[in-house]
Amino acid sequence: MKNYVKEQIKLSYQTKQKIYENDELLDKIVEVSQKCVDLYKTDKKTILAGNGGSAADAQHIAAELVGRYGFDRPSIPSLALTTDTSNLTAIGNDYGYDKVFSRQLEGMGQSGDIFIGISTSGNSVNILNAFDVAKKKNILTVALVGKDGGEMAKKADIALVVPSDSTPRIQESHILIGHIICDIIEKEIFGDGVN
Repeated sequence: MKNYVKEQIKLSYQTKQKIYENDELLDKIVEVSQKCVDLYKTDKKTILAGNGGSAADAQHIAAELVGRYGFDRPSIPSLALTTDTSNLTAIGNDYGYDKVFSRQLEGMGQSGDIFIGISTSGNSVNILNAFDVAKKKNILTVALVGKDGGEMAKKADIALVVPSDSTPRIQESHILIGHIICDIIEKEIFGDGVN
């Protein structure tokens, strides 16, 4: 069993090694980070959504920004559309689950915000619908996905595609990328910056 554990750890760091060696993906992580930094120099916010484990990732990243990531500083506005059970169940009941994020984004998103949709497959219909609303409202869309990027990578303004077909490895890498973005935002706005 110990060897199995070691193999899972090895698979995780092999995926991260692929990210480390992928200059195009690294450039896109930097681009998203810089766009978030620029956003936070205004009165706008990031909005995140995902399903299942990706919902937890959306909440986790938003919490790092609203609370703190690495050090004490003023709160940064970020909203996870996965947390309000009254909204989720009312919209799901009245409009269908495919509308649970788009309907919220329609009401709470503002021109100039950034919407980050998280999905391992890149084919989550409710996030694709939210991307459509975001386009109409002049909200920048970021797809944090895996596999081949799916339809979300095609529709997003910027797609961060983790080079893996394994859902656990993709999710582990999503939170790594989310942490890096939070770290850069925090240091660029409230610290000594990032070289």
